[in-house]
Amino acid sequence: MLYYAQSISRLISELGKLPGVGPKTAQRLAFHLLNTSDEEALALADAIKEAKEKITYCSICSNLTDEDPCFICTDTKRDEGVICVVEDPKDIVAIEKTGEYRGKYHVLHGIISPINGIGPEQLKIKELLARVKEKPVQEVIVAISSSVEGEATGMYLAKLLRPLGIKVTRIAHGLPVGGDLEYADEVTLTRAFEGRTELT
Repeated sequence: MLYYAQSISRLISELGKLPGVGPKTAQRLAFHLLNTSDEEALALADAIKEAKEKITYCSICSNLTDEDPCFICTDTKRDEGVICVVEDPKDIVAIEKTGEYRGKYHVLHGIISPINGIGPEQLKIKELLARVKEKPVQEVIVAISSSVEGEATGMYLAKLLRPLGIKVTRIAHGLPVGGDLEYADEVTLTRAFEGRTELT
């Protein structure tokens, strides 16, 4: 049975394809968009269209950008001797918000996951190796998830990079600020102990 006009059903269907958006949320969003002014709705449509047309991958680090190379790769104040390897472009935003890191980045666009059919050749690993051979890099920081797949990806990168004389480090994983020990799993606690630092 058709409950909505065909164009409304299509809008709900398309919104429902977004991650984290279920049928009820898609319906709510659709009706919200229909109740906004034409200007607001078209501004959203234009923003989506512009992003799809202009956003591409940086030819150096594979981050999302509207100019190639991206603004991080062209920033001469950043340390070119350190590359932080992340799984996804969103991870760069999280690290940049800390204001602590001043090196360059490299986005893998996933992690090694044989179960999901993702091997090293599906990731931007060849590009990383080309970068470290082209310019002198002293350290590669692996900043990817501490899942089994993330660990395997980190080990694989270390195996490729260490013979090139590059120091390979991993960000410390542990308890979040304000987290209770009783709720932490064994892997998190192990990482917290391994990444411990001296109190000064």
